[in-house]
Amino acid sequence: MSDTTNLVKPSERNYGLEHVAIGVDVRVSAQTFEGDQCVPWHRHTEITDTFFCLEGVGRIQIKGRSEDALVAVGERFDVTPGLEHRVSSADGKRCRMILVQGVGKADFIRGSQS
Repeated sequence: MSDTTNLVKPSERNYGLEHVAIGVDVRVSAQTFEGDQCVPWHRHTEITDTFFCLEGVGRIQIKGRSEDALVAVGERFDVTPGLEHRVSSADGKRCRMILVQGVGKADFIRGSQS
């Protein structure tokens, strides 16, 4: 983990991630999930994660909520700052999403394992 941003190093990821654009206070990335690949439980201090599904169905789990958010092709889901969340494919099949993060400084604060 980087001392300045706490962002996940490429060697620590088990999912596909391609940064499309990186600015001072906004980032756009393409994410790909298959099988049990996921972004582990985490939260952000300032930024909102906005997910747009391009292929398959994404699952966004929010700590403390009884139901997961399922994001199908063409749909959008926002995770506001401070909410601990986890992201994966809903059914283990290939899922591709565009992630827009902003506005603010990007960080990645690891959450619990459950």
